[in-house]
Amino acid sequence: MSIDFTQKQSVVPAIGVVETAHLTSPMNPWDCEKNPPSWDAMHTQLNLPKATGYNQSTVCLDGHPDAILNKTALLWVSATHEVEHHSFLELSLASNQVANALTALGTNPQDRIFLFLERIPELYVSFFGGLKCHAILCPIFPAFGPEALLDRLQDAEASIVFTSPALKPRIDAIASQVPSLKTIVVVDRAHQWQPNPSASVQELDYYQWIAPQSRQFTVAHTPAETPSIMHYTSGTTGKPKGALHQHGACIAQAATAQWVLDLSVNDVYWCTADPGWVTGTSYGIFGPWALGVTQLVFEGAFKPETWYSILERFNVSVWYTAPTALRMLMKHGSDLPKSYQFKALRHICSVGEPLNPEAIVWGRDVFDQEIYDTWWQTETGSIHITNRIGLPVRLGSMGKPFPGVEACVLDDTFTPLPLGSEGALALKSAAPSMFKTYWNNQSKYESRFKNGWYLTGDRASVDTDGYFWFVGREDDVINTAGHLVGPFEVESALVHHPAVAEAGVIGLPCPERMEVIKAYISLKTGFVETPELLKEIALFVRSKLAAHAMPREIEVIESLPKTRSGKIMRRVLKARALGLPEGDTSTLEEV
Repeated sequence: MSIDFTQKQSVVPAIGVVETAHLTSPMNPWDCEKNPPSWDAMHTQLNLPKATGYNQSTVCLDGHPDAILNKTALLWVSATHEVEHHSFLELSLASNQVANALTALGTNPQDRIFLFLERIPELYVSFFGGLKCHAILCPIFPAFGPEALLDRLQDAEASIVFTSPALKPRIDAIASQVPSLKTIVVVDRAHQWQPNPSASVQELDYYQWIAPQSRQFTVAHTPAETPSIMHYTSGTTGKPKGALHQHGACIAQAATAQWVLDLSVNDVYWCTADPGWVTGTSYGIFGPWALGVTQLVFEGAFKPETWYSILERFNVSVWYTAPTALRMLMKHGSDLPKSYQFKALRHICSVGEPLNPEAIVWGRDVFDQEIYDTWWQTETGSIHITNRIGLPVRLGSMGKPFPGVEACVLDDTFTPLPLGSEGALALKSAAPSMFKTYWNNQSKYESRFKNGWYLTGDRASVDTDGYFWFVGREDDVINTAGHLVGPFEVESALVHHPAVAEAGVIGLPCPERMEVIKAYISLKTGFVETPELLKEIALFVRSKLAAHAMPREIEVIESLPKTRSGKIMRRVLKARALGLPEGDTSTLEEV
């Protein structure tokens, strides 16, 4: 019998004190600093189950002792504030049903399965069900529009998509352009959606599909290097690139979840990131559940009063969020949070973009504790440079490399620079969470490595005490509210509008969002610039990509600065926007 996730689960206690877990004695943070362990030592310390190999579903669900299996894994709060509790055992059994259903459907190892869903329990169940079949899981941010979806589904040659009735029209709009797509599984918690038997792609009702399936499934364990998930990351040119990760990444994700996020089995932990972003999988799924931690997931949108009430009502003890969210909370002042009680909250971390010193000072006032900033990337798969307990926080610093990670600042010849010098931030890491390749783009993957170093694309400096300081991006990728947006994607969407002849996109500094997108466009003959037209163009981009990719400012110019080979010179556009010197313009088309 299948588990009906639309019914409130009352048989599982919300939070229970657990005496047994995967963890042996936690490593003191100071010991971790003075005597950094190897990744093998971390695996032993964490006592993760691996049988004859790995599967992240076993590490996170099936392999837990009874004391963990019967406690709450997922504390789910709907957009309308309904609450459900789901144990590790529930998630394990339900994901077995999905795995059996996928097997019956003919799913093969390394088939690409996309999860285009809101943050509902079925997303997590389907995620693990796919991993148990050794498929490659690709979570997608639910705000993405059809064009952003199409790029990713085409590149990955997706075979199955899980979605909801609200999101399905965006899949329908592009399905005919994805020949590999065979099945769309629709999760309708209202039980009103019906499959269309004449649709060109097979449509399945999630609940009817899994209902007859057994709740038992034997997971075949494989080498640690077996692919597990893929996240798409933007670049300056070309379409988004799929960063492929492996099952063995769980070692780094669990280790950093324990020693940076300071998680233990009796915590109530809230990661505000959507699983469509790497934070929402590495630290919204893998790391915490590998440690047997109860995770709170909120389906709804950001609102200061709602977030504060969640922290208070559910006794959240560890909170991982984004600097943009913290700055948005800061805008509403310090009096509002002081009307709530955060008795359980003991540890706060941030991720996605540099945390400005003002936010740390504000956090000390409002929460009476530090906010620890962390640095990592989609490609690294886990925290690599970080502030953590045992290290004094230096306002504005990225912190120090996590044990097992070697970081350096390089010059243009990929040679390490002296302390205090600004250069390219690079890693020499054996972390098992590092990505294995870019999907169908091995040459791009290899270009990220020079002289044995992985080039992060960021610029930084390091002081005499080993603290790293973020300077900026080396390329044109825009970091807006923690979302990395490739200008090429936005430019491509812009020129699809019938009024736009050409487009160039840059990021401009923003105190709240770090950067906002500004677009320069030239209009086709017959079109006249009006406020209404510019608004229409901005919303056109939003409808194709996502809200965070929409230009906040559009400026019409006669022509864009280009090299003689036709490449748009975004650095010139940015220099003009900021009133800075344009630098060498000898390669401009017209000088």
